[in-house]
Amino acid sequence: MRSLLFVPGDSEKKLEKGFSSEADVVIVDLEDSVSADNKASARQIAAEFIRTQAGRQGPAIYVRVNDLSTGLTDDDLAALVPTRPTGIMLPKSNSGADVQQLSVKLRVHEAENQLPDGGIAILPIITETAAGVLAAASYAGACNRLAGLTWGAEDLSAAIGARTTRDERGAYTDVFRLARTMTLLAASAAETAAIDTVYPNFRDMDGFRRECEEAERDGFTGKMAIHPAQVAVINDAFTPSPEATTQAGAVVEAFKAAGNPGVVAIDGQMYDRPHLRRAERLLARAKAAGVQV
Repeated sequence: MRSLLFVPGDSEKKLEKGFSSEADVVIVDLEDSVSADNKASARQIAAEFIRTQAGRQGPAIYVRVNDLSTGLTDDDLAALVPTRPTGIMLPKSNSGADVQQLSVKLRVHEAENQLPDGGIAILPIITETAAGVLAAASYAGACNRLAGLTWGAEDLSAAIGARTTRDERGAYTDVFRLARTMTLLAASAAETAAIDTVYPNFRDMDGFRRECEEAERDGFTGKMAIHPAQVAVINDAFTPSPEATTQAGAVVEAFKAAGNPGVVAIDGQMYDRPHLRRAERLLARAKAAGVQV
């Protein structure tokens, strides 16, 4: 999952455009981009549209349901689980316990629809509340449905009363840098993917590209998008380059040829086990992106 594109669930036109993009994942949104009055119609429109995609090549499908505190989650699941989505995005997740609760709900809906038990993945947004940020470590071992962890800044800013998420230079302020860092660490502890948050100014492509490159540098493996024009930039930034892939392959082969020791030398430079692990992860990402390794 490199690129994850949000598409409002109540717009057939935007759904069609999103599913025609090069995104790895389309997130059909029933939450923030849908007004309270449109929730029921969004479920119907989204479910009917997803059914039309059956058998077609295209992105994986995740559905962002309304969070557990709204009382709308069960209706969302009842309408959308029968369409066999790849996964469910859980907003405003406060801890691993929320993921467990969603998993129990999914198990019931999977059984009712003769779907494989545990087949639908979960991608929680873990930093949209103060409690969520503070409970980031609770996702490790919480649920085998986890497809990754991601974070959000805008809902957190509303929750804590921050006037803005960024300073005058465009950099995140301290509390949002903390939320970003906690997501990276929590994903590593849970041995799952870390997905970076959206970049709201979709017209600022230079700033967006920089943020993608910084996220990839720091360990994120993908990024969410709010506009189809952002997808190509994400895919480019999170696809390992041929040079990086070649170098990683050389590290892996050097360890293999030497009998898998603790340290090897390549061109006068020493590489130890962390270098090997990093090389293996990069090759796995390249393979997932369709790069020849």
